[in-house]
Amino acid sequence: MYYSSSVLKRFVLVPIVVVVTTLLVGSVSSLNLTNSYLHHKCIVSQGKYKPGSKYEKSLDDIIQSFPKDAEGFRTGFSMTAYGKEPDIVAITYMCRIDSRGPKCHSCVVTAGYELLRKRCPRDKGALIWYDQCLVEFSSLDTSGQINYDDNFCMPSAKNLIGNSISLEERLHLLNNLTKIAVTKIDKNIEGIKKPVLYAAGEKRLGTKSLYGMVQCSADLSVQGCNECMLYYIVHFQECWESKQGVRVLSRSCNFRYELYPFISPKGPYYTKF
Repeated sequence: MYYSSSVLKRFVLVPIVVVVTTLLVGSVSSLNLTNSYLHHKCIVSQGKYKPGSKYEKSLDDIIQSFPKDAEGFRTGFSMTAYGKEPDIVAITYMCRIDSRGPKCHSCVVTAGYELLRKRCPRDKGALIWYDQCLVEFSSLDTSGQINYDDNFCMPSAKNLIGNSISLEERLHLLNNLTKIAVTKIDKNIEGIKKPVLYAAGEKRLGTKSLYGMVQCSADLSVQGCNECMLYYIVHFQECWESKQGVRVLSRSCNFRYELYPFISPKGPYYTKF
């Protein structure tokens, strides 16, 4: 079950960022190590390309270059574009930071093929989300911009009981994770000091633990990451505020919290509060 939104909105920044709650589940087998398909969106407003067109050739050329993009898979992000608007062909992919390397490569190749051949054939604009990555095809140059249109919310089927984990506690955790994401320097990028824009962690709350993760697209600034997180936390609050867990995903940023561990505590940029 998911909720999506395609309405471009502006909002006033408020001091809200998300916390995550989770019941402690001790076994490593409870960690979500899968790479399941989550959702996709065909951007019909960008139109379709014709078979044998220059657009199709440029798109195929970029996809064929995927196996050679060692740097992109090492850092978990790549944006490649040919041409100029309105004939630009752009492909962007972003992997979860704890999936950098071979897992990133496998996810991107799988998602790209699924999107191109099955989900949105011949659409110039399309997005697909998997557990470990997202892939976007576009005829527009949106680098560095927050995407407010392409997003969805996947809440847990189970509701929280009473005030067992309060809204404030969940907001506090996600707020702390976002602060880490925009200040911690990415060790995988050489030559420049750039925030990793990702953080995961857990918070013990009495007999329970709360687990969360936040991530922003690497083409966003620190300010852009903060604004994106704030927007989607507020925008989908009705979707998740009564739930034991949720995933909110967009082209530009995403967050998740659960009542069970879904990322290894031995992974990168993981904090126990």
